[in-house]
Amino acid sequence: MTISSLKETSSNRGWEAKLQLKFIEENNKTILKHRSHQGPLQVQKVFYPETSGACHVYIIHPPGGVVGGDSFDVKIQVDSNAKVLVTTPAAGKFYRSACNEAFQHQTITVADHGVLEWFPSENIFFRGSMANLRTRVYLSSESHFIGWDILCLGRPSIDETFSQGQLIQKLEIFVNGRPVRLDRLMVRENDAILDAKWGLGGKPVVGSFFCFSSRKDIVDLLRQNIALSENGDLFSITLLDGIILCRYLGNSVEHVKRNFIKFWQILRLALRDQEAVIPRIWNT
Repeated sequence: MTISSLKETSSNRGWEAKLQLKFIEENNKTILKHRSHQGPLQVQKVFYPETSGACHVYIIHPPGGVVGGDSFDVKIQVDSNAKVLVTTPAAGKFYRSACNEAFQHQTITVADHGVLEWFPSENIFFRGSMANLRTRVYLSSESHFIGWDILCLGRPSIDETFSQGQLIQKLEIFVNGRPVRLDRLMVRENDAILDAKWGLGGKPVVGSFFCFSSRKDIVDLLRQNIALSENGDLFSITLLDGIILCRYLGNSVEHVKRNFIKFWQILRLALRDQEAVIPRIWNT
């Protein structure tokens, strides 16, 4: 079912957008069983570039940017044996706000033997933006989940820093109802965390890559395949509570994405014995 209701509550509150997707496996093929949307969040088509029956889905936000007062709520459910890759065609842009926060809440549920690869494009936070982001991932002990999150504070290409505004970000992963990863980042204007060595050290790009797996041998393999740059970018790869966690802190969105894609390709072979198929939208 598709509900197409372009709803703008008021000039102060901005867009209220919702998207709900449910995927099931049917005859060895993953299908989008349920789809509903309200406001400017859409999925136009499901792609099948893989022989496994896995589907690729692009979440589209036609306005292209987020302003204060906007609210986005995304819910994705992956049933048993369904295989899904979700991405977005362009960076999320959070524009300057006079006072209102922009909210982006995402809830992901992956059932036993369900597969979700969650690869949204980076979020860029303009100077003066006010953003509150929360992602919750609910897994079972037999789920397969790989995902990343990339943030860019300010616009380094024009020497814009995040000297005004506020960002609150939470990423939470639960397995069988038990929290196994609770990440929280809060950055306010002129916050010491922006430049301190114990914080971001003046680097505007932050990346996190998560994989639900307890295989220590894969951690060593990923570490061997980090492509280091010459501009002081930092990488770390750890294993804790059944989550392989890769961290990036640096100056280049493109650099972190290249490494994260490489990690995904390695994990695809190691965990599922399948070659990674790059979404076509990444090549445009």
